[in-house]
Amino acid sequence: MNEGREGTDRSPAYGERPAETGLPVTVPSTALFTDQYELTMLQAALRAGTAERRSAFEVFTRRLPEGRRYGVVAGTGRVLDAVENFRFDDQMLDFLRENGVVDGPTLEWLADYRFSGDILGYPEGEVYFPGSPLMRVEGTFAECVLLETVILSILNHDSAVAAAASRMSVAAGGRPLIEMGARRTHELAAVAASRAAYVGGFDTTSDLAAGFRYGIPTVGTSAHSFTLLHDTERGAFTAQVDSLGSGTTLLVDTYDVEEAVRTAVDVAGPGLGAVRIDSGDLLLLAHRVRQQLDDLGADKTRIVVTSDLDEYAIASLAAAPVDAYGVGTQLVTGSGHPTCSMVYKLVARADSDERDAPMRPVAKRSMGGKTSLGGAKWAARPPDAAGVAEAEVVGSGPVPPELADHLLQVELVKDGTVVGREPLDAVRERHKAVMGRLPMSAMQLSRGEPVLPTEHR
Repeated sequence: MNEGREGTDRSPAYGERPAETGLPVTVPSTALFTDQYELTMLQAALRAGTAERRSAFEVFTRRLPEGRRYGVVAGTGRVLDAVENFRFDDQMLDFLRENGVVDGPTLEWLADYRFSGDILGYPEGEVYFPGSPLMRVEGTFAECVLLETVILSILNHDSAVAAAASRMSVAAGGRPLIEMGARRTHELAAVAASRAAYVGGFDTTSDLAAGFRYGIPTVGTSAHSFTLLHDTERGAFTAQVDSLGSGTTLLVDTYDVEEAVRTAVDVAGPGLGAVRIDSGDLLLLAHRVRQQLDDLGADKTRIVVTSDLDEYAIASLAAAPVDAYGVGTQLVTGSGHPTCSMVYKLVARADSDERDAPMRPVAKRSMGGKTSLGGAKWAARPPDAAGVAEAEVVGSGPVPPELADHLLQVELVKDGTVVGREPLDAVRERHKAVMGRLPMSAMQLSRGEPVLPTEHR
Protein backbone atom coordinates (compact mmCIF):
# COMPACT_ATOMS: atom_id res chain seq x y z
CA MET A 1 0.00 0.00 0.00
CA ASN A 2 1.33 3.43 -0.89
CA GLU A 3 1.58 5.95 1.94
CA GLY A 4 -0.06 9.40 1.67
CA ARG A 5 0.19 12.76 3.36
CA GLU A 6 -0.71 13.77 6.89
CA GLY A 7 -4.44 14.55 7.25
CA THR A 8 -5.11 18.29 7.54
CA ASP A 9 -8.01 20.57 6.67
CA ARG A 10 -6.27 22.37 3.81
CA SER A 11 -9.10 24.25 2.12
CA PRO A 12 -11.89 25.68 4.26
CA ALA A 13 -13.60 27.61 1.48
CA TYR A 14 -16.23 25.75 -0.50
CA GLY A 15 -15.23 27.35 -3.79
CA GLU A 16 -11.48 27.73 -3.45
CA ARG A 17 -10.21 24.67 -5.30
CA PRO A 18 -12.89 24.45 -8.00
CA ALA A 19 -12.09 28.03 -8.94
CA GLU A 20 -8.51 26.94 -9.53
CA THR A 21 -9.02 23.54 -11.11
CA GLY A 22 -12.66 23.00 -12.04
CA LEU A 23 -12.74 19.78 -10.04
CA PRO A 24 -16.23 18.82 -8.72
CA VAL A 25 -15.00 18.72 -5.13
CA THR A 26 -16.88 21.69 -3.71
CA VAL A 27 -19.31 24.39 -4.79
CA PRO A 28 -18.98 28.20 -4.85
CA SER A 29 -22.00 28.85 -2.60
CA THR A 30 -24.22 26.88 -0.24
CA ALA A 31 -27.15 29.33 -0.28
CA LEU A 32 -29.48 27.13 -2.33
CA PHE A 33 -28.72 24.01 -0.32
CA THR A 34 -31.99 24.72 1.44
CA ASP A 35 -35.69 23.95 1.30
CA GLN A 36 -38.06 26.50 -0.19
CA TYR A 37 -40.06 26.88 3.00
CA GLU A 38 -37.03 28.42 4.73
CA LEU A 39 -37.31 31.35 2.29
CA THR A 40 -41.10 31.58 2.41
CA MET A 41 -40.95 31.66 6.23
CA LEU A 42 -38.40 34.44 5.92
CA GLN A 43 -40.69 36.42 3.61
CA ALA A 44 -43.67 36.06 5.95
CA ALA A 45 -41.58 37.00 8.99
CA LEU A 46 -40.24 40.09 7.24
CA ARG A 47 -43.78 41.19 6.44
CA ALA A 48 -44.93 40.48 9.99
CA GLY A 49 -42.05 42.37 11.57
CA THR A 50 -40.83 39.31 13.49
CA ALA A 51 -37.82 38.36 11.32
CA GLU A 52 -35.35 40.27 13.51
CA ARG A 53 -36.37 38.67 16.80
CA ARG A 54 -33.37 37.08 18.47
CA SER A 55 -33.73 33.31 18.34
CA ALA A 56 -31.95 30.12 19.30
CA PHE A 57 -32.17 26.92 17.28
CA GLU A 58 -30.75 23.59 18.45
CA VAL A 59 -29.69 20.45 16.61
CA PHE A 60 -30.44 17.19 18.40
CA THR A 61 -31.77 13.73 17.81
CA ARG A 62 -34.58 12.13 19.77
CA ARG A 63 -33.12 8.64 19.46
CA LEU A 64 -30.08 6.80 18.17
CA PRO A 65 -30.41 4.40 15.23
CA GLU A 66 -31.85 1.13 16.47
CA GLY A 67 -29.36 -0.86 18.50
CA ARG A 68 -26.59 1.75 18.43
CA ARG A 69 -24.94 2.63 21.73
CA TYR A 70 -23.53 6.05 20.82
CA GLY A 71 -23.43 8.54 17.97
CA VAL A 72 -20.43 10.42 16.58
CA VAL A 73 -20.42 14.15 15.81
CA ALA A 74 -18.95 14.67 12.35
CA GLY A 75 -19.25 17.35 9.71
CA THR A 76 -18.77 20.33 12.03
CA GLY A 77 -15.87 21.64 9.99
CA ARG A 78 -17.96 21.37 6.84
CA VAL A 79 -20.82 23.21 8.56
CA LEU A 80 -18.47 26.08 9.33
CA ASP A 81 -17.40 26.19 5.67
CA ALA A 82 -21.05 26.11 4.61
CA VAL A 83 -22.04 28.99 6.90
CA GLU A 84 -19.15 31.10 5.62
CA ASN A 85 -20.17 30.44 2.05
CA PHE A 86 -23.91 30.95 2.45
CA ARG A 87 -24.20 33.82 -0.02
CA PHE A 88 -26.83 34.67 -2.64
CA ASP A 89 -25.18 35.77 -5.89
CA ASP A 90 -26.95 37.45 -8.82
CA GLN A 91 -27.68 34.17 -10.61
CA MET A 92 -29.30 32.69 -7.53
CA LEU A 93 -31.38 35.80 -6.93
CA ASP A 94 -32.46 35.77 -10.59
CA PHE A 95 -33.53 32.14 -10.20
CA LEU A 96 -35.62 32.96 -7.12
CA ARG A 97 -37.15 35.98 -8.86
CA GLU A 98 -37.95 34.19 -12.13
CA ASN A 99 -39.59 31.29 -10.31
CA GLY A 100 -41.58 33.48 -7.95
CA VAL A 101 -40.12 31.86 -4.87
CA VAL A 102 -40.07 35.07 -2.81
CA ASP A 103 -41.02 38.71 -3.30
CA GLY A 104 -38.88 41.74 -4.07
CA PRO A 105 -38.21 42.94 -0.52
CA THR A 106 -37.12 39.43 0.47
CA LEU A 107 -34.75 39.26 -2.50
CA GLU A 108 -33.21 42.54 -1.41
CA TRP A 109 -32.72 41.16 2.09
CA LEU A 110 -31.13 37.95 0.73
CA ALA A 111 -28.71 39.89 -1.46
CA ASP A 112 -27.00 41.21 1.67
CA TYR A 113 -27.21 37.99 3.70
CA ARG A 114 -24.28 37.26 5.97
CA PHE A 115 -24.67 35.19 9.11
CA SER A 116 -23.75 37.49 12.00
CA GLY A 117 -24.77 35.35 14.95
CA ASP A 118 -23.16 32.75 17.21
CA ILE A 119 -22.85 28.98 16.95
CA LEU A 120 -21.95 26.71 19.85
CA GLY A 121 -21.72 22.96 19.65
CA TYR A 122 -20.13 19.68 20.58
CA PRO A 123 -16.61 19.65 19.14
CA GLU A 124 -16.24 17.43 16.10
CA GLY A 125 -15.24 13.87 16.97
CA GLU A 126 -17.25 13.89 20.22
CA VAL A 127 -19.94 11.30 20.85
CA TYR A 128 -23.57 12.13 21.53
CA PHE A 129 -26.76 10.57 22.85
CA PRO A 130 -30.53 11.15 22.56
CA GLY A 131 -31.33 14.73 23.48
CA SER A 132 -27.74 15.97 23.33
CA PRO A 133 -27.77 19.63 22.18
CA LEU A 134 -25.21 19.04 19.43
CA MET A 135 -25.29 22.53 18.00
CA ARG A 136 -26.95 25.82 18.96
CA VAL A 137 -27.37 28.57 16.37
CA GLU A 138 -28.21 31.99 17.78
CA GLY A 139 -29.02 35.22 15.95
CA THR A 140 -32.08 36.76 14.38
CA PHE A 141 -34.82 34.38 13.30
CA ALA A 142 -34.21 35.41 9.70
CA GLU A 143 -30.52 34.61 9.60
CA CYS A 144 -30.80 31.38 11.59
CA VAL A 145 -33.79 29.79 9.88
CA LEU A 146 -32.06 29.82 6.48
CA LEU A 147 -29.29 27.53 7.75
CA GLU A 148 -31.53 24.67 8.86
CA THR A 149 -31.38 22.45 5.80
CA VAL A 150 -27.70 22.75 4.98
CA ILE A 151 -26.66 22.16 8.60
CA LEU A 152 -28.87 19.08 8.91
CA SER A 153 -27.79 17.78 5.51
CA ILE A 154 -24.14 17.86 6.54
CA LEU A 155 -24.47 16.62 10.11
CA ASN A 156 -26.92 13.82 9.35
CA HIS A 157 -24.77 12.39 6.56
CA ASP A 158 -21.33 12.84 8.07
CA SER A 159 -22.31 11.69 11.57
CA ALA A 160 -23.91 8.54 10.14
CA VAL A 161 -20.73 7.63 8.26
CA ALA A 162 -18.51 8.51 11.22
CA ALA A 163 -20.59 6.32 13.56
CA ALA A 164 -20.27 3.38 11.18
CA ALA A 165 -16.54 4.06 10.85
CA SER A 166 -16.14 4.20 14.63
CA ARG A 167 -17.84 0.84 15.08
CA MET A 168 -15.69 -0.66 12.34
CA SER A 169 -12.59 0.77 13.99
CA VAL A 170 -13.59 -0.86 17.26
CA ALA A 171 -14.13 -4.16 15.46
CA ALA A 172 -10.75 -3.89 13.69
CA GLY A 173 -8.95 -3.71 17.02
CA GLY A 174 -6.20 -1.39 15.83
CA ARG A 175 -5.68 -2.91 12.40
CA PRO A 176 -5.60 -0.34 9.57
CA LEU A 177 -8.82 0.52 7.74
CA ILE A 178 -9.05 1.76 4.15
CA GLU A 179 -12.08 3.77 2.99
CA MET A 180 -12.94 2.73 -0.57
CA GLY A 181 -16.61 3.59 -1.08
CA ALA A 182 -16.43 6.37 -3.68
CA ARG A 183 -18.00 4.20 -6.38
CA ARG A 184 -20.95 3.40 -4.14
CA THR A 185 -22.28 6.93 -3.58
CA HIS A 186 -22.62 10.38 -5.19
CA GLU A 187 -19.25 11.78 -6.19
CA LEU A 188 -19.46 14.75 -3.79
CA ALA A 189 -20.92 12.62 -0.99
CA ALA A 190 -17.91 10.34 -1.44
CA VAL A 191 -15.55 13.16 -0.48
CA ALA A 192 -17.59 13.98 2.63
CA ALA A 193 -17.80 10.28 3.51
CA SER A 194 -14.02 9.92 3.29
CA ARG A 195 -13.61 12.82 5.69
CA ALA A 196 -16.18 11.42 8.12
CA ALA A 197 -14.60 7.97 7.96
CA TYR A 198 -11.22 9.48 8.81
CA VAL A 199 -12.80 11.18 11.84
CA GLY A 200 -14.29 7.84 12.92
CA GLY A 201 -10.99 5.96 12.80
CA PHE A 202 -10.20 5.00 9.20
CA ASP A 203 -6.58 5.49 8.23
CA THR A 204 -6.59 6.04 4.47
CA THR A 205 -8.90 6.54 1.48
CA SER A 206 -8.87 5.43 -2.13
CA ASP A 207 -10.62 8.66 -3.18
CA LEU A 208 -8.12 11.15 -4.59
CA ALA A 209 -10.63 14.01 -4.33
CA ALA A 210 -10.75 13.46 -0.56
CA GLY A 211 -6.97 13.44 -0.40
CA PHE A 212 -6.84 16.63 -2.47
CA ARG A 213 -9.55 18.43 -0.49
CA TYR A 214 -8.68 17.34 3.06
CA GLY A 215 -5.16 15.89 2.96
CA ILE A 216 -6.34 12.40 3.95
CA PRO A 217 -3.65 9.80 3.09
CA THR A 218 -4.53 7.99 -0.14
CA VAL A 219 -3.77 4.43 -1.22
CA GLY A 220 -4.41 2.17 -4.19
CA THR A 221 -2.70 -0.27 -6.52
CA SER A 222 -4.71 -2.38 -8.99
CA ALA A 223 -8.04 -4.06 -9.75
CA HIS A 224 -8.99 -7.31 -11.42
CA SER A 225 -9.16 -5.54 -14.76
CA PHE A 226 -5.40 -4.98 -14.65
CA THR A 227 -4.79 -8.72 -14.26
CA LEU A 228 -7.30 -9.54 -17.01
CA LEU A 229 -5.60 -7.05 -19.32
CA HIS A 230 -2.46 -9.15 -19.41
CA ASP A 231 -1.97 -12.51 -21.08
CA THR A 232 -0.95 -14.13 -17.81
CA GLU A 233 -1.22 -13.36 -14.13
CA ARG A 234 2.55 -13.45 -13.93
CA GLY A 235 2.69 -10.79 -16.62
CA ALA A 236 0.32 -8.57 -14.67
CA PHE A 237 2.25 -8.98 -11.43
CA THR A 238 5.55 -8.33 -13.17
CA ALA A 239 4.21 -5.13 -14.73
CA GLN A 240 2.91 -3.88 -11.39
CA VAL A 241 6.08 -4.67 -9.48
CA ASP A 242 8.23 -3.09 -12.21
CA SER A 243 6.12 0.07 -11.91
CA LEU A 244 5.39 0.31 -8.20
CA GLY A 245 8.12 -1.75 -6.58
CA SER A 246 8.09 -4.92 -4.53
CA GLY A 247 6.36 -3.12 -1.65
CA THR A 248 3.14 -2.96 -3.63
CA THR A 249 -0.07 -4.88 -2.94
CA LEU A 250 -0.91 -7.64 -5.43
CA LEU A 251 -4.51 -8.77 -5.94
CA VAL A 252 -4.48 -12.58 -5.75
CA ASP A 253 -8.08 -13.76 -6.25
CA THR A 254 -8.62 -13.22 -9.98
CA TYR A 255 -8.10 -16.90 -10.79
CA ASP A 256 -6.65 -19.41 -8.32
CA VAL A 257 -5.56 -17.88 -5.01
CA GLU A 258 -2.93 -20.45 -4.12
CA GLU A 259 -1.25 -20.24 -7.52
CA ALA A 260 -1.47 -16.43 -7.46
CA VAL A 261 0.26 -16.20 -4.08
CA ARG A 262 3.05 -18.47 -5.31
CA THR A 263 3.47 -16.36 -8.44
CA ALA A 264 3.33 -13.09 -6.48
CA VAL A 265 6.20 -14.09 -4.19
CA ASP A 266 8.17 -15.48 -7.11
CA VAL A 267 7.82 -12.16 -8.98
CA ALA A 268 8.22 -9.71 -6.11
CA GLY A 269 10.40 -11.78 -3.80
CA PRO A 270 9.92 -12.32 -0.06
CA GLY A 271 9.81 -8.53 0.40
CA LEU A 272 6.37 -8.32 -1.26
CA GLY A 273 4.42 -5.62 0.57
CA ALA A 274 0.96 -7.19 0.67
CA VAL A 275 -1.58 -9.38 -1.05
CA ARG A 276 -5.27 -8.49 -1.31
CA ILE A 277 -8.16 -10.95 -1.18
CA ASP A 278 -11.47 -9.61 -2.51
CA SER A 279 -13.77 -12.65 -2.64
CA GLY A 280 -14.50 -16.06 -1.20
CA ASP A 281 -14.41 -17.29 2.38
CA LEU A 282 -12.15 -14.59 3.78
CA LEU A 283 -11.59 -16.34 7.11
CA LEU A 284 -10.46 -19.58 5.50
CA LEU A 285 -8.47 -17.90 2.76
CA ALA A 286 -6.66 -15.60 5.17
CA HIS A 287 -5.38 -18.56 7.19
CA ARG A 288 -4.35 -20.48 4.08
CA VAL A 289 -2.63 -17.51 2.49
CA ARG A 290 -0.78 -16.65 5.70
CA GLN A 291 0.54 -20.18 5.96
CA GLN A 292 1.55 -20.19 2.32
CA LEU A 293 3.31 -16.83 2.55
CA ASP A 294 5.22 -17.97 5.62
CA ASP A 295 6.24 -21.20 3.89
CA LEU A 296 7.52 -19.17 0.93
CA GLY A 297 9.63 -16.98 3.19
CA ALA A 298 7.34 -13.93 2.85
CA ASP A 299 6.53 -13.80 6.53
CA LYS A 300 6.42 -9.98 6.54
CA THR A 301 3.99 -9.73 3.61
CA ARG A 302 0.68 -8.34 4.83
CA ILE A 303 -2.81 -9.60 3.99
CA VAL A 304 -5.49 -7.06 3.07
CA VAL A 305 -9.11 -8.18 2.76
CA THR A 306 -11.98 -6.38 1.06
CA SER A 307 -15.35 -7.66 -0.27
CA ASP A 308 -18.45 -5.90 1.13
CA LEU A 309 -17.30 -5.75 4.73
CA ASP A 310 -19.16 -4.19 7.65
CA GLU A 311 -18.38 -4.05 11.37
CA TYR A 312 -19.77 -7.53 11.96
CA ALA A 313 -17.72 -9.09 9.14
CA ILE A 314 -14.64 -7.31 10.43
CA ALA A 315 -15.29 -8.61 13.95
CA SER A 316 -15.67 -12.14 12.59
CA LEU A 317 -12.14 -11.87 11.21
CA ALA A 318 -10.63 -10.78 14.52
CA ALA A 319 -8.83 -14.11 14.98
CA ALA A 320 -7.75 -14.31 11.34
CA PRO A 321 -4.25 -13.30 10.21
CA VAL A 322 -5.56 -10.16 8.49
CA ASP A 323 -3.44 -7.00 8.53
CA ALA A 324 -5.85 -4.44 7.04
CA TYR A 325 -9.43 -4.07 5.87
CA GLY A 326 -10.88 -2.19 2.92
CA VAL A 327 -14.51 -1.08 3.31
CA GLY A 328 -16.81 0.54 0.78
CA THR A 329 -20.57 0.20 0.49
CA GLN A 330 -21.45 -0.39 4.13
CA LEU A 331 -19.27 2.47 5.30
CA VAL A 332 -20.54 5.24 3.01
CA THR A 333 -24.16 4.21 3.66
CA GLY A 334 -23.80 4.28 7.45
CA SER A 335 -23.83 0.48 7.72
CA GLY A 336 -27.60 0.31 7.45
CA HIS A 337 -28.28 3.71 9.03
CA PRO A 338 -27.57 6.41 6.40
CA THR A 339 -28.96 9.24 8.53
CA CYS A 340 -29.01 10.14 12.22
CA SER A 341 -32.51 11.70 12.24
CA MET A 342 -31.15 14.95 13.63
CA VAL A 343 -33.55 17.89 13.75
CA TYR A 344 -33.13 21.69 13.98
CA LYS A 345 -35.70 23.25 16.30
CA LEU A 346 -36.41 26.73 17.61
CA VAL A 347 -35.99 26.46 21.40
CA ALA A 348 -35.97 30.11 22.48
CA ARG A 349 -36.89 33.51 21.06
CA ALA A 350 -37.33 37.12 22.11
CA ASP A 351 -40.72 38.87 22.26
CA SER A 352 -39.41 41.82 20.25
CA ASP A 353 -36.60 42.72 17.89
CA GLU A 354 -34.74 44.71 20.52
CA ARG A 355 -31.16 43.47 20.80
CA ASP A 356 -31.38 43.04 24.58
CA ALA A 357 -34.93 41.68 24.70
CA PRO A 358 -35.09 38.67 27.04
CA MET A 359 -35.34 35.23 25.47
CA ARG A 360 -38.08 32.83 26.48
CA PRO A 361 -38.26 29.06 25.91
CA VAL A 362 -40.50 27.72 23.14
CA ALA A 363 -41.17 24.12 22.17
CA LYS A 364 -43.32 21.93 19.97
CA ARG A 365 -45.89 20.00 22.05
CA SER A 366 -47.68 17.84 19.50
CA MET A 367 -48.42 14.15 19.94
CA GLY A 368 -46.60 11.29 18.23
CA GLY A 369 -43.19 11.35 19.85
CA LYS A 370 -42.06 14.62 18.26
CA THR A 371 -42.17 16.81 21.33
CA SER A 372 -39.10 18.81 22.27
CA LEU A 373 -37.79 20.68 25.30
CA GLY A 374 -37.69 24.46 25.20
CA GLY A 375 -34.83 26.67 26.26
CA ALA A 376 -31.21 27.03 25.18
CA LYS A 377 -29.38 24.13 26.77
CA TRP A 378 -25.96 23.26 28.09
CA ALA A 379 -24.56 19.72 28.27
CA ALA A 380 -22.05 18.10 30.58
CA ARG A 381 -20.57 14.63 30.92
CA PRO A 382 -19.25 14.08 34.45
CA PRO A 383 -16.75 11.21 34.96
CA ASP A 384 -16.49 8.75 37.80
CA ALA A 385 -13.38 8.34 39.94
CA ALA A 386 -11.70 6.32 37.18
CA GLY A 387 -12.38 8.97 34.55
CA VAL A 388 -15.17 7.01 32.85
CA ALA A 389 -18.24 8.98 31.81
CA GLU A 390 -21.33 8.39 33.95
CA ALA A 391 -24.15 10.24 32.17
CA GLU A 392 -25.04 12.86 29.58
CA VAL A 393 -26.48 15.70 31.65
CA VAL A 394 -28.56 18.26 29.74
CA GLY A 395 -30.10 21.36 31.26
CA SER A 396 -31.07 24.99 30.79
CA GLY A 397 -30.47 27.93 33.05
CA PRO A 398 -27.49 28.15 35.41
CA VAL A 399 -24.91 25.36 35.23
CA PRO A 400 -24.49 23.53 38.56
CA PRO A 401 -20.99 24.24 39.96
CA GLU A 402 -20.09 20.55 40.07
CA LEU A 403 -20.62 20.29 36.30
CA ALA A 404 -18.85 23.48 35.25
CA ASP A 405 -15.59 21.67 34.44
CA HIS A 406 -17.32 19.01 32.35
CA LEU A 407 -19.26 21.09 29.82
CA LEU A 408 -19.23 19.76 26.26
CA GLN A 409 -20.16 22.67 24.02
CA VAL A 410 -17.51 24.93 22.55
CA GLU A 411 -17.66 28.20 20.65
CA LEU A 412 -17.66 27.65 16.89
CA VAL A 413 -18.82 31.00 15.46
CA LYS A 414 -18.78 34.35 17.28
CA ASP A 415 -20.56 37.38 15.81
CA GLY A 416 -20.49 35.75 12.39
CA THR A 417 -16.79 34.90 12.46
CA VAL A 418 -15.63 31.28 12.56
CA VAL A 419 -13.53 30.70 15.68
CA GLY A 420 -13.75 26.93 16.03
CA ARG A 421 -12.10 25.55 12.91
CA GLU A 422 -9.41 22.98 13.64
CA PRO A 423 -7.17 20.49 11.78
CA LEU A 424 -8.80 17.22 10.78
CA ASP A 425 -6.15 15.19 12.60
CA ALA A 426 -7.05 16.97 15.86
CA VAL A 427 -10.67 15.91 15.35
CA ARG A 428 -9.63 12.32 14.70
CA GLU A 429 -7.49 12.25 17.84
CA ARG A 430 -10.34 13.70 19.88
CA HIS A 431 -12.61 10.85 18.85
CA LYS A 432 -10.02 8.28 19.93
CA ALA A 433 -9.67 10.00 23.30
CA VAL A 434 -13.43 10.27 23.82
CA MET A 435 -13.93 6.58 23.07
CA GLY A 436 -11.37 5.77 25.75
CA ARG A 437 -13.50 7.58 28.34
CA LEU A 438 -16.73 5.70 27.61
CA PRO A 439 -17.85 2.60 29.51
CA MET A 440 -16.47 -0.63 28.03
CA SER A 441 -19.96 -1.62 26.87
CA ALA A 442 -19.70 1.09 24.22
CA MET A 443 -17.35 -1.27 22.35
CA GLN A 444 -19.95 -4.00 22.05
CA LEU A 445 -21.38 -4.42 18.56
CA SER A 446 -24.44 -6.26 19.79
CA ARG A 447 -27.70 -4.32 19.88
CA GLY A 448 -28.30 -2.38 23.05
CA GLU A 449 -29.40 0.85 24.66
CA PRO A 450 -27.30 4.03 24.61
CA VAL A 451 -24.21 3.46 26.72
CA LEU A 452 -24.90 6.63 28.74
CA PRO A 453 -28.29 7.76 30.04
CA THR A 454 -29.43 11.29 29.25
CA GLU A 455 -30.40 13.18 32.40
CA HIS A 456 -32.41 16.41 32.07
CA ARG A 457 -32.12 19.15 34.66
